[in-house]
Amino acid sequence: MRLQFEAKQRLGTFDLDVAFVSESGVTALFGRSGSGKTSVIRIIAGLARPTEGRIVFDGDVLLDTQRGIFVPKHKRRFATVFQEGRLFPHLSVLQNLNYGRWFTPKQDRADNLAKIVDLLGIGGLLDRRPGKLSGGEKQRVAVGRALLSSPRLLLMDEPLAALDDTRKAEILPYLEALRDEMNIPIIYVSHSVAEVARLADRVIALSEGKVAMAGAATDILNATSVSVAASKREAGAVVEGRVITYDAVHRLATIGFNSSRLYVSGTEIAEGRSVRVHILAKDVMLSTMRPEHLSALNIIEGTVEAISLDAAGSADIRIECDGAPILARITQLSCERLGLKLGLPVYAIIKTVALEPY
Repeated sequence: MRLQFEAKQRLGTFDLDVAFVSESGVTALFGRSGSGKTSVIRIIAGLARPTEGRIVFDGDVLLDTQRGIFVPKHKRRFATVFQEGRLFPHLSVLQNLNYGRWFTPKQDRADNLAKIVDLLGIGGLLDRRPGKLSGGEKQRVAVGRALLSSPRLLLMDEPLAALDDTRKAEILPYLEALRDEMNIPIIYVSHSVAEVARLADRVIALSEGKVAMAGAATDILNATSVSVAASKREAGAVVEGRVITYDAVHRLATIGFNSSRLYVSGTEIAEGRSVRVHILAKDVMLSTMRPEHLSALNIIEGTVEAISLDAAGSADIRIECDGAPILARITQLSCERLGLKLGLPVYAIIKTVALEPY
């Protein structure tokens, strides 16, 4: 799969000028609210026409403003999942699921209802009406309905934004299964670092209607400008490694990246599996000496690579740790007391129970 996207559009006082290429897997459109993510997804879906633009999907020209080409949304065979499930309240879950199939040409319909129902864990919901479903259940049904339209491309416009943390945790494993098993390319819109770190292969970072950065998920999410710009709650770094061992007695996984080790608790994962770990900056402490007699298992040696101060009295310290960046958010007073400066050797201390592998 290859999607080539170029579009320019003026929306009030907002100028959109975006161009990127997306391959197979999950491509995340990432950025703060108002950065242009939803505008891009609407243009891809055929729900909006840009002033100038060109969209080519697997060789099919869907939009070319210079040549007057605009393929309508129902002929693109793209499916969209929105923030709200937008299910039909008068239909059962099964009827909602089958709705997408009715508008798919017979020769393009995939006979995969049972597989999708099983994949999304909605077998026990088929006879219910949407009013009897939780937010997470509604979104799983909406995803199922989109998949049953046999789309060439799945567009997901912040599908978890309306859910609380509990419901997000409920649905994310199903989205991972969808990514791994369905072989359908996905454009995933989100302003959440955690979601993007967990799901995306590639990231297009948008800012004020333009592409700020584009590349592999770990590279973009670890860029200083993205980490510092993220909300205080989500700012951090993403480490990619492989499970070396799993201690079933202590429920402790050892993840190796380069020559360093990271310990993660509470999650059983197979040895040899590639994983990502999102390390929140607020969960990282720093020391200029190797600490002893601590409960923390993760003590990683590194070097101060960047220091960023803010008006609220915080300091974001980027540590280069054996080829992987780690971000620590501490007070400016702590930064001064430790005498932190570029190139200084330090130890990053991370609570094991604060980490979760993806």
